[in-house]
Amino acid sequence: MKKSIFLAFIAISLCFPAISQLQAVKGKVAYNFWLSLPADTVLQNNPPILIFLHGKSLSGSDLNLVKKYGVIHEMEKGRNIPAIVIAPQVPAGKSWEPKKILEVLEYVQQQYKTDTSRVYVAGMSLGGYGTLHFAGAYPEIVTAAVALCGGGNISDGCDLATVPLWIQHGNRDSAVPISESEKIVKAIRACNGGEKLTYTVVNGGTHGDLEQVFRTDEMYNWLFQYTNAVERITEEKK
Repeated sequence: MKKSIFLAFIAISLCFPAISQLQAVKGKVAYNFWLSLPADTVLQNNPPILIFLHGKSLSGSDLNLVKKYGVIHEMEKGRNIPAIVIAPQVPAGKSWEPKKILEVLEYVQQQYKTDTSRVYVAGMSLGGYGTLHFAGAYPEIVTAAVALCGGGNISDGCDLATVPLWIQHGNRDSAVPISESEKIVKAIRACNGGEKLTYTVVNGGTHGDLEQVFRTDEMYNWLFQYTNAVERITEEKK
């Protein structure tokens, strides 16, 4: 996305800070999910989509758990995100499945006219794994992604190398060791030197410390600077 267009997009959202429309969507696709619609001025202009993937502690059948931390939690505290936000819930004891995440995404895209060149994903812990699994399975769909204190499939390294990624991990994480992120970072760098990868080691950071990333403007600004996932993949295959 050109910087001028991005700044104009943000300016519009600030001028119309209407409260987003949050609704629970159940029984439509594989995962139940929260759907947050932006103000009509944004919704009527092909908004992007931001997918939030939660960690293991928020798994289950009580969708309200997904509000405990992360993107929906921040929006309920007043954060205005100029995008359609999707926050699915994975059943207890299960891992995120890329195909099922795609079902949720495509369902929303069928219901609303959106910019398919701007699909962003952010997840933490189990959701960090889910983020990299989804981006690795569908690199042509994901515009940019942030994965916190998770890991990924080494075999997805070269597909992930085509996607702008920001991987973050605390070096004092006892729940998911930092080696999990380091392995996928190594696999990505082996493909193209990691030219699209940003890797941040949070010195002294524990597993729970990474949650504060969702509270910062930096994460959202970093994601929304990117666009044209499909065009990018097409150009790189020429």
